[in-house]
Amino acid sequence: MPVLDPNPQNGQKKLLAVFGAMLAIGVVIGVLASIVSP
Repeated sequence: MPVLDPNPQNGQKKLLAVFGAMLAIGVVIGVLASIVSP
């Protein structure tokens, strides 16, 4: 089964949304840390 399906099922789409949210939170934390650090 391909990792990125052009027409994902509902469960895979939800999993992809959770993964994207985790990735976005990680990016935001990295940007904030780089701004806060001297």
